[in-house]
Parts: sequence; C-alpha cells; structure tokens
Amino acid sequence: MPHGPTTSSKNGVTLPPLRPGPHQRRMDTVAVVATFGGLLFGYDTGVLNGALEPMQKDLGLDSVTEGLVVSILLIGAAIGSLVIGRMSDTLGRKNTLTVLAVIFLVGTLGTVFAPNLGVILPARLVLGLAVGGASVAVPVYLSELAPTERRGRLGGRNELAIVVGQMLAFVFNAVIAGIWGDHDGIWRYMLAVCALPAVALFVGMLRMPETPRWLVSKGRYDEALAVLMQVRTEDRARAEMAEVEHLAGEEEESQTGGIRDLAIPWVRRLLLAAIVIAVAQQFTGVNSVMYYGTQLLQVAGFSQNAAPIANISLGVMAVIGGAICLFVLIDRIPRRKIIIMGLVGTTICHGLIVLSSALLPDGKFRAFTILGFVALLVLVIQITLNVPVWVCLSELFPLRMRGFGMGVGVLVLWLANALVAQSFPTLVSIGGITGTYGTFFVLGAVFSFLAWKTLPNTSGRSLEELEEAFMRGDLR
Repeated sequence: MPHGPTTSSKNGVTLPPLRPGPHQRRMDTVAVVATFGGLLFGYDTGVLNGALEPMQKDLGLDSVTEGLVVSILLIGAAIGSLVIGRMSDTLGRKNTLTVLAVIFLVGTLGTVFAPNLGVILPARLVLGLAVGGASVAVPVYLSELAPTERRGRLGGRNELAIVVGQMLAFVFNAVIAGIWGDHDGIWRYMLAVCALPAVALFVGMLRMPETPRWLVSKGRYDEALAVLMQVRTEDRARAEMAEVEHLAGEEEESQTGGIRDLAIPWVRRLLLAAIVIAVAQQFTGVNSVMYYGTQLLQVAGFSQNAAPIANISLGVMAVIGGAICLFVLIDRIPRRKIIIMGLVGTTICHGLIVLSSALLPDGKFRAFTILGFVALLVLVIQITLNVPVWVCLSELFPLRMRGFGMGVGVLVLWLANALVAQSFPTLVSIGGITGTYGTFFVLGAVFSFLAWKTLPNTSGRSLEELEEAFMRGDLR
C-alpha cells in the first residue's frame, strides 16, 4: 500500500506518496548493510558477559584490571562518538562507515591475538572507537536516506541490530563454551566471531550510496539527485531534492553549521534535549543488565549454573521489545510521547524491583520474581526508549551540524554508560538490589520530568520541515 502524501508546511509542497517497487527494495538493502554496524556494536558490548571469566584466568586479571577491560571500550566509544561524528560531516556518511568496518576488524584481531593485558587494553580501546563511531554514523546514515514515512522504522533497525548482536554474543558464548569449554583461550574464539560482520560491513558499504543530504551540503547536487532516484520514484525524488536544496540555501545564507551554532538559543535547546534523553536512557540501568546480568541474577538468588541460562532470557526479551517497537509502534506514536511514556514505565519497573527485593524472603520465588521484573524492565526499555532515543538523536539537529550535534549527544550517552558500568558493582555491593534500583528509581523520576520539559517531537515531518520549525522557534 502506498503511503499518503507528505506536505511541507512552509513551502506548501506536497511530496508524492511512497509507492512499492525496486526503489523500496534498494532502500531495504541499504538498511540491512548499514545495520551490520549496529550488530558489531551489540556483539562487542555483550561478548564479555561470557568471555570475561576465562579471560580473567588466562591473563591473570584482578578486579581492577577486569574493570579496565570492560570500561576501556566505553571510554573509546565516548571518544569515537564525538571524533567520528565530526569526521562524518567532513568525510561523508558512507566513507565513514567503510572506515569503521576496518577499525572493527583491526580491534577484533588485536583482542583475539593479544598475549597480555598491555595489548588487549589498546585493542579494546580501538574497538571502542569503532563502537562509538557506529553509534553515531549508522543512525545518521539511515535517517538521511530514509523517506519521512519510514524514517523511524528504518532508522530503528540499527537499535534492533544492537540487541540482536548482544543476544548473539550470549548465545555464541554458551555454544562455544559447551563445545570447546576445556580449551585454553576459549575467550579468543568468542571474540573472533566479531570479524565476520566487520568484513560484511566493509564489503557491503563499497556498493552503498552516499546520503543525498550530505552530498547537497557539499554542493554535489547531481550526485544527490542520482542517489534519490535509486531509493525513490522519480517524481518523489525530484520533489525531495527541491526541498533539500531550498533548505541548504537557507542554511548557507544564515551561515549555520558547526560548533559556532551553539550561540543560537534554539540550537542550545536542541542540544540540551539530546543530552537529557541520552543520559536518561542510560540511567534506566539497561546496560547494567547487559554487562552484568549473570552477576545480578546470582545476587537475586540464582545458582552459578542457572544464572547464565536465565541471562539469555533477558537478551531474548530485548530482541522482542526492539521488534515490537520497530514494527508496531515507532512510526505510529509520536517520538516525544513514546520516550516520556518509556521513562515513566521504567521508573515503575525500578520500583517493582525494589519492592520485590526488599519485601520477599530469600528463595526461588524471590529470585524468579526479580527476574520477571528485570525482564519487564528490559522489555519496556526496548519498546519505548532504545529505538526512539537513537532515532530522535539522528533527527534533532540541522543538516550541517547533524554529525557534530549527534556526536555530542552520543558522547554524553557513552559517558553516562561508563558511569553506570563502573559504579554498578559498587552499588550492588553496598546497597544490594534494593539500594541499586532505588537509585535508578529516583533518577528515572527526575529525568522523566526533564524530558517532558525539554524534548520536542521529531516524528511525522521531514528533516527539512523539522529544521524550519526549529528555526522559527517551534520546539513543540
């Protein structure tokens, strides 16, 4: 079924409706290839959940160096999100993703063949640069190629790919441990799997187009139209091209683009909104579950053998939630509404986990009750926050500072991620599950209010319409 027409409110231009055909299949192929970056992101952040214990034995890690192996990837991701986000504005979205595939492969090989801690730490840092870069480059690439009517669903595929990557890491770790569990260096096999999607991303991106919006920002109008003709019908491609050219001209006149735009009040407001939702997403504690799920479930009451099996169920819930959001909700509910609903929902889940931990006696019933509410927390996060937040970050900023603006937002996201990852074991050791999720409950309430005050809605309008509305001061 073709989508209905989309109207540009400022110029009175009605874009022809989307119609099925080879151009739609080409757009789907582009999305599949680009989201290998998200798959790599997910696998690299999830693989240590099972690989860390054998790595600890082989390399003689203590608690401090074990924490370094985990956190140094997040530090690299924070750096990569800012540096590579800015690089994508200069080098191009396609070329940036191609470079990232090489960095993923180099980092993977470095970790697989690392003889000691002195090699594995810089290799993990390199992987972090690639993970952070992919967290910026893939959503921007998809949002700038996708039609308005499908932007949420196509852009959200990256977040689904991330949680699929994390789930695959849990599954492959369990399978590899079951087959080669008695081999020395089994953790190297677990890490080596990451080389396959890195090669697929590199080969695939060689055949993918650059985004038309980036090409227009560099004055390459004929190439931009040619790209649009690959992924739209001809009438739709020409209408979108006119809209993009019009906005590019307005940007040139107003000299927008880059860090100097932070002097403009509405740009600062958008950056504040990006920072709020980025930090809020991490303060739900989602990655405390993805990084430390096995240990968390042992604290809840599961045995050492049962906890890894129960942990896989959390990965499955993440994939189910991401799929529900992507295929049912993302383009039907306004982004602002779904994010605020998600923050309220996760805060309620935190409260239920606290009550279960504080009021129920130790035993299987308490363990399974906490598992159920943690699984519900993961499901709510994936349905309402992970996909919408990443899509929203890729939509908020004007064209010529989109890479920079999203880079700043994702930098803050990764720093918040590192803070949660570093502090979670300490919080659990001091306050147990009750104190830890009580902290998340308070933070959730605060950030629900901040998001309600700062976040505009970004869905239902083209990127050009959004930018024109924001420039007029319409930040609803």
